[in-house]
Amino acid sequence: MKTELRKFTTETRNPDTMNLDQMTPLEIVTAMNREDRKVPEAVEKCLPQIAELVSAVEKAFMEGGRLFYMGAGTSGRLGVLDASECPPTYGVPAEMVVGLIAGGDIALRNPVEGAEDDRTLGRKDLEERNLTAKDVVVGIAASGRTPYVLGGFEYAKSLGCVTAAVSCNVGSAIGQAADIAIEAEVGPEVLTGSTRLKSGTAQKMILNMITTASMVRIGKAYQNLMIDVVQSNEKLHTRAENIAMDATGVSREEARRAIDEAGGSVKLAVTMLLAECDVETARGLLEKSRGHVREAIQSISRR
Repeated sequence: MKTELRKFTTETRNPDTMNLDQMTPLEIVTAMNREDRKVPEAVEKCLPQIAELVSAVEKAFMEGGRLFYMGAGTSGRLGVLDASECPPTYGVPAEMVVGLIAGGDIALRNPVEGAEDDRTLGRKDLEERNLTAKDVVVGIAASGRTPYVLGGFEYAKSLGCVTAAVSCNVGSAIGQAADIAIEAEVGPEVLTGSTRLKSGTAQKMILNMITTASMVRIGKAYQNLMIDVVQSNEKLHTRAENIAMDATGVSREEARRAIDEAGGSVKLAVTMLLAECDVETARGLLEKSRGHVREAIQSISRR
């Protein structure tokens, strides 16, 4: 039996854009901009649930667990995007945040027919990555009904994983199946059913919050600086130096020298400079503070 999509808010028609095909370019983008303003308001209503998920992810990371994103189509691509940006931004291993899309990597560029409707595929993808009870599984689906996600949840819950749903329909199937339901109801799209628009924007905002807040909580920032940035190109080498300079007030030459002494680790270099100590002492301070620069420095002042 086919799902009646029109019962979902994300699939209903927007009364303010019924004449979309008659609008001028400026009128179209103005209408889109007007609708996009509703997204932050919808996300704001979900902040308590997002914060609850952040706490669960923080706990998982501290215990050696991982964060999994699962989705199909646009939702799946957004999860893969967020996961792929964590290693260079926070210096974490690629397997710490994993993005899964129904149909596999080929589905990032090309639709894979029927993949999102296969519940067993969701389970299989998690099994292949050796899911454990320490991990957190986040299902992303604008409609909130994707079978691929529901199948993944069923398996994750059987292992005792924390599960969370990110959708754009209140009372969604994945929300009801998850431990934490994040449902940002942004209303009908400008182009009916095109959930890569407001729904996609809301999902991206929420995923940004999940990983950013979780990484900050486990020590991947000092003040508001990306203290564990990976220096994979010239721009990022300069950014690393800028971070060390901003955090400590030293010159570029001193920042560069400290980063070199620290083997390329900005976090270690900043700790050395602020604590006025050598590499090994700074490394010991960071180990005791579980990677939190501020705590490492404060431990010096308490001596």
